[in-house]
Amino acid sequence: MSSVEEEQEDLDVTNPDSSEESAVEASEVLEPEAEVSGAEPPTPAEEVEKWKDLAARSQAEFDNYRKRMARERTEAIVYANRSLLEQLLPVIDNFEMGLKAARDSEGESSMILQGMSMVQKQLDDFLTDQGVEVIPSDGLPFDPNLHEALKQEASDEVESGHVIYTMRRGYRLKDRILRAANVVVSSGSSEEA
Repeated sequence: MSSVEEEQEDLDVTNPDSSEESAVEASEVLEPEAEVSGAEPPTPAEEVEKWKDLAARSQAEFDNYRKRMARERTEAIVYANRSLLEQLLPVIDNFEMGLKAARDSEGESSMILQGMSMVQKQLDDFLTDQGVEVIPSDGLPFDPNLHEALKQEASDEVESGHVIYTMRRGYRLKDRILRAANVVVSSGSSEEA
């Protein structure tokens, strides 16, 4: 008899005692929770309620996900131009400085000043169409959410804690700040100091 045939005979022969032991071990493995906890298996009504609750929770999670995605999509559309507008603001600042220099050197009747004024109006209209507005500041109370204080000066005309003048305009896109206004804040009357 060859070794292959001997192995096959060993596999064919089963011990009846060992099969009973393995069946007992399998039943112990399958039902340890019932024996340990002493709890009965759930009734069909309890199972139905469990699955109804799970379905309701899953539906609520999906609804919340759908609403969040719709809100994020809307915000992405509304604020899509934010980066472009932020890069445009220094250009507008430089243009305004050029406009002021033309006004100071050429006078109000200059053709250059009139042309630059038309371009400024177009820029202002463009910003308005995009939902950008200038943050008001002169004479208003200082608000750290809208203004960036560069320095404080004594002022007899403007009360303490209010903006004396704006050094660089601030802009807001809808309800978000694109850039805070750079301002000088009043420290009160020079007599008080």
